Amino acid sequence: MSKKRVLVIDDEPDIRELVEITLGRMQLDTDCAENITRAKQLLQQQTYDLCLTDMHLPDGNGLDLVEFIQQHFPRLPVAVITAHGSIDTAIESMKAGAFDFISKPVDLNVLRKLVNTAIQSSQLPGNEKLPTESFIIGQSKAIQDLTRSIQKLARSQAPIYISGESGSGKELVARSIHELGPRASKPFIAVNCGAIPRELMESEFFGHKKGSFTGAHQDKLGLFQAAEGGTLFFDEVADLPLDMQVKLLRAIQEKSVRPVGASEELVTDVRILCATHKSLETEVKESRFRQDLFYRLNVIQLSVPALRQRREDIALLATHLLQKISSEMQLPAPKLSNAALQTLNDYYFPGNVRELENILERAFTLCENDEIDVGDLQLQTDQTSFVTFEKIENNKNPNQTNTENKNNRIDYPARCAEYSSLDDYLLDVEKEILCDALEKVRWNKTLAAKKLGITFRSLRYRLQKLGLDDE
Repeated sequence: MSKKRVLVIDDEPDIRELVEITLGRMQLDTDCAENITRAKQLLQQQTYDLCLTDMHLPDGNGLDLVEFIQQHFPRLPVAVITAHGSIDTAIESMKAGAFDFISKPVDLNVLRKLVNTAIQSSQLPGNEKLPTESFIIGQSKAIQDLTRSIQKLARSQAPIYISGESGSGKELVARSIHELGPRASKPFIAVNCGAIPRELMESEFFGHKKGSFTGAHQDKLGLFQAAEGGTLFFDEVADLPLDMQVKLLRAIQEKSVRPVGASEELVTDVRILCATHKSLETEVKESRFRQDLFYRLNVIQLSVPALRQRREDIALLATHLLQKISSEMQLPAPKLSNAALQTLNDYYFPGNVRELENILERAFTLCENDEIDVGDLQLQTDQTSFVTFEKIENNKNPNQTNTENKNNRIDYPARCAEYSSLDDYLLDVEKEILCDALEKVRWNKTLAAKKLGITFRSLRYRLQKLGLDDE
């Protein structure tokens, strides 16, 4: 196999020599150019697997060269070398299509990691061979446009802000970008920023050293270390508190983290993707999200369409989801009646694809004769407003007697207080009812389903959900 070849453009001889020696030790051939004019000549004469260019050159700006390569050699990854602290320049270069950037003075470990990732990127198959259909389901124009963007962005290392409504598939898009890129063999770590307790956030993100605080009985790797070489996906990034936003910004800019209690920083190599159902622009205007962090994360913005914006995909999505659900239940996949499909096509889907999956999962347990009809969808129930405990309590009149309040609240058995949530209590009640019914018919599931007035499919689904299917 022939050696990979790299083009290095820099007007400083010592930088060119340092990079050339480093790449030579990596078994890579190198050509060097001192300006843009010479670089363009070499690009016309030779095929390269990577281009490394300084931003400030005697006959022009490195951005001009990035744009030239994007136009004439779109499959060639180009990384820029920037002055220390020139984050704005680095961001502009990635917006123009640069693969990644490295700051002066050049850290050779960082350089080697960047080069390896870029070489892998140049060897990725063409767009026509990428298995995107296994990630994003749909044939609408909106999905075709999204798929093309994913294919292109998978080759870059630029941070991406994925916007879209809840349930529209933002994490699936992030996973697709990872799986189709040069980091596919490395970890993909997704973290819900709104689910981490504030006091544990720094430890979760950056790790900690043993004894750094009460309860730190051993060293702990943070998310950045866990995702080393791969992709770190921050979901609901708008929920980060302001103090944590500052620390995250520094970690992204410096490409290094300092675990809690550590004296030295650790160099990290991760690609950053983020998403939120909120408008980050609005969060910045309301001073709830730092503008500098938004600027750093929003190098490239990718919008995921809502399900109602691609209604022509509903039938295809429904078929895919029913096959997935039935496979998990080890049962034949039911079909949607024409009336049920029309009802789905007419529905607004405020919860997007996630809501469609929940609707079909419920309908799967209710349908008979392997066909889902309109009544099995129960869409009317989904649109009913449910009163929460908090609302009931807030609406109580303190001057009313217990008898007067009786009509304004739902009374639950005292044992409900033993559970952390109403859902846990209801699951336990359901388990008792099913077990009791099965005991009475000596675990004849067909007879138990008949006595309970539910389909055999519904009984089997409920038993599996409750972990009773093997008993």
